[in-house]
Amino acid sequence: MHAAAPARARIDFRPEERPSVTVVDASAPLLFLDSGIGGLSVLGPARALLPQAPIVYVADSAAFPYGTRSEAEIAARVPALLGRLTERFRPRLAVIACNTASTIALPAVRAALDIPVVGTVPAIKPAAEQSLSRVIGVLGTPATVRQPYVDDLAARFAADCTVLRHGSAELVALAEDKLAGRPVDPAAVAAAVAPLTGRNMDVVVLACTHFPLLADELAEALPGVAQVDGGAGIARRIARLTEGQAWPAREVGHIALFTGAGPGPHMRAALARLGLGDIRQV
Repeated sequence: MHAAAPARARIDFRPEERPSVTVVDASAPLLFLDSGIGGLSVLGPARALLPQAPIVYVADSAAFPYGTRSEAEIAARVPALLGRLTERFRPRLAVIACNTASTIALPAVRAALDIPVVGTVPAIKPAAEQSLSRVIGVLGTPATVRQPYVDDLAARFAADCTVLRHGSAELVALAEDKLAGRPVDPAAVAAAVAPLTGRNMDVVVLACTHFPLLADELAEALPGVAQVDGGAGIARRIARLTEGQAWPAREVGHIALFTGAGPGPHMRAALARLGLGDIRQV
């Protein structure tokens, strides 16, 4: 049974570090969830660090994109979906590879599941440590940047910085277009980040897992601005939480599951590059 949450407004977004009390089957996968393919920016570093890990990647395409949905809808949908997925695939650990879903549903998911759950946290702390101008940006979805936890992270880790926030649903769609093989208009990317330009910002936090997929386009739109995301840090947390556990002796097939519309040929190729060759729909 989980301990009661502390009686304060701030939510703890650190990864769940409760050790497993049972022996983990070597075939038990790591489960990743996003509303689309943005979570691949989290999966990539995890696959590089733990190449032997079986993977189930779930794109909740029936509810894509989470970033434009209401808090109530996400709070109801994500824990229920992860509960069903956990019963079906018996993962050793779940990763909510989406900032929006993490900020809204992470406490409820952790309360509902008996496995470690890793959330996705905007990398405000490392951005503040890196910034010389003391002006940093937080670029996420509209739902993410309006969450109170951004205030909390800024107050805790960037109190001496000006923190600029900007939400863009357009960039999420452009990232999906890119992975689907459709051209991305540089002017559309520039327009999406225009509110962050000309403000002496030298570091931008990519607070949506879709946005690292547009790293080159964002570098062109925001020249001279360093990009920070949490993918590598999440991979290290997964490795720490699964340290000492058994893995398959040889690489097994990995699953990509779509709850709605499935991927086209270009996206299938992108999934295959990460070993996700078994593509399913529910």
